[in-house]
Amino acid sequence: MSVTDRPASYREVFAEPVFRALFLARTLAIGANSLQIFALSVLVYAGTGSPLLSALAFGAGFLPQFVGGLLLGSLTDRLRPRPLITVGYALEAVLAAVLGLFVLPVPISLGLVAVLACWTPVFTGSAARVIAERLTGDAYVLGRSVSSMSSSAAQLLGLAGGGVAVAAIGPRQALLFAAGCHVVAAVVIRWGLPPGEAPAPERGGAVRDSWSGALALLRDRVIRRLLLAQWLPSAFVAGAEALLVAYGARRGFPAGAGAMLMAAPAVGMFAGNFVVGRFVRPSLRERYAGAFVVLLGAPLIGLLAGPPLPVIVGLLVLSGTGFAYGLGLQRRFLEAAPEGRTGQLFALLSTGLMALQGLGPLVLGAVAELTSPLLAIATAGVATVLTAPLVRHVSPDRGAGIGEFRA
Repeated sequence: MSVTDRPASYREVFAEPVFRALFLARTLAIGANSLQIFALSVLVYAGTGSPLLSALAFGAGFLPQFVGGLLLGSLTDRLRPRPLITVGYALEAVLAAVLGLFVLPVPISLGLVAVLACWTPVFTGSAARVIAERLTGDAYVLGRSVSSMSSSAAQLLGLAGGGVAVAAIGPRQALLFAAGCHVVAAVVIRWGLPPGEAPAPERGGAVRDSWSGALALLRDRVIRRLLLAQWLPSAFVAGAEALLVAYGARRGFPAGAGAMLMAAPAVGMFAGNFVVGRFVRPSLRERYAGAFVVLLGAPLIGLLAGPPLPVIVGLLVLSGTGFAYGLGLQRRFLEAAPEGRTGQLFALLSTGLMALQGLGPLVLGAVAELTSPLLAIATAGVATVLTAPLVRHVSPDRGAGIGEFRA
């Protein structure tokens, strides 16, 4: 094994103080966001009795990110990361505090959430750019893996803790607690990140630059395939996971089985990212990224056999391990970033992930309405497997050279 092909260690990743600060702040902020979403949904439902408005409160922060990523993404490369990310967490704190302290009409509450969500890709893209600048080689890939695992854990804990917090202290107090978490995240970034280098030279207005930059990134053949390779499997699997509760009910499983089914892919994702990220050589991760995509989708097809509950849980855990395919794409993705557009590329990645993971459940939910949850989940599995050639096409041995970038 060559030195360059040696897997990085977690010690190497966390030895970088800037990564430690970003890791802590991001974990706090994501957990607080999940708590805020849950508490706001409860608050809206209690005030209106409308399941639709409660669902809109749950999803109001997702779709606007698509708009923000396209029209504001260039700010990630035009502004210094420390003040940008600090202001982002501070605004999140203000929003949660306003929602908790004031009785606002539902449209205004949802509008405030949507407006701030437009800026979320800017903050996340800037943080990803800092990580790419501070971690090199396989430490960068492992750092991205750790960030992904902590994000999922924080989301789960935030939602689970949200239920406990709302029951114990009420939704408004839970929102104030979320605001406090965002304040702590802002303080961590303010004192944990260096001032940063001067921003990139401005290229005209921010909106025009963001739009033209996003179009140029999407026109690049290699970048487009790398983005689709990360967007599509996640969207299909998110759609399948959204149907697991309905699938369990159709199978006649106990009421608590739905939570177990939904948690199983997350357990597999943690295990897959940990084992593959820490113990598998970088060259093997990249070579077998397509095989991991097959592993992500194939167990979903296996549900057609109608196995018992313990086997289903095992299949879903196995499917979750397939998310490790993303580790095999990270180096190529970073290398494909044009100079001066790294932050915007990460913002575009985040934008597409959020938008398509929101669209996936809608599309597959419609399929389930026309057929059944089982057939819709299996369809998601087939669609995931069919994306494997796309992932293999951008692997180091098969991918074409990175095309010229034209802003």
